[in-house]
Amino acid sequence: MSALLDLMNLVDVDQDSFRATGHGPAGKRAFGGQFLGQSMAAAGRTIPAGLWPTSLHLQFLRGGDSGAAVDYAVERLYDGRTAMTRRVLARQDGRLITAATVSFAAPLPGPSHGERGGLPEDPATLERTGPAGPAPGLPLDELDIRITDSGVGTDFTRRMYWRATVPVVDDALLHTCLALFVTDVYLIDPVLRVHGHAMSDRSHRSGTTDASIWFHSPVHADAWNLLESRSPAAARGRGVVTAQLLSADGAVYATAVHEGMAVVRE
Repeated sequence: MSALLDLMNLVDVDQDSFRATGHGPAGKRAFGGQFLGQSMAAAGRTIPAGLWPTSLHLQFLRGGDSGAAVDYAVERLYDGRTAMTRRVLARQDGRLITAATVSFAAPLPGPSHGERGGLPEDPATLERTGPAGPAPGLPLDELDIRITDSGVGTDFTRRMYWRATVPVVDDALLHTCLALFVTDVYLIDPVLRVHGHAMSDRSHRSGTTDASIWFHSPVHADAWNLLESRSPAAARGRGVVTAQLLSADGAVYATAVHEGMAVVRE
């Protein structure tokens, strides 16, 4: 099995308790996207067929170890006829790392919009850049990432085109988990880019503290996708990034808002 897919292949430990592998050098800080994807995977294991992921809200309470296994405990907060909600706690060696709330709902009739009519660029023609900096927590040989940046100051916009390069089975939950995994790839970077800095220059202590993602339609992680992000505000050592995730045909399939720490190194 691929390293990327193995990250989302949780093992049953007990009722509503699961264990996941890590990825990366032991003792190094774990990649935040791992906890986003795995929290969704854990919650989804307790949901019956017919309900789709609608949102995930996760707080990073402390840094994790990229080389260590993660234990996930799921609490069934609400089971309704058309909607269900789960609380998911992630621990390593008994230490609480993240806390998430995940919601699912059955598709219902209603208004629909969020079509852009295509992507701004053809990702196949772009240079394969990889992430915006070092990323030991990512299986980069299984992800094709191509980044273009535009604008300066508060007009800075990052477009990160991405796709999984390994075969992914037709499992809506798995595709959603993989999309969540990718959303945290240097997503806080625009907070610093507005001011002419970057996460990779290590001028600031930075990292995601809170993440919220709402899913509007199914994701296809093995096709081209676009994560388009910008930072509307920052103050007191924290900054916010808003992002849209678009499919290859320009449909907005998810909206994300992440808060991150951005503190000047002394």
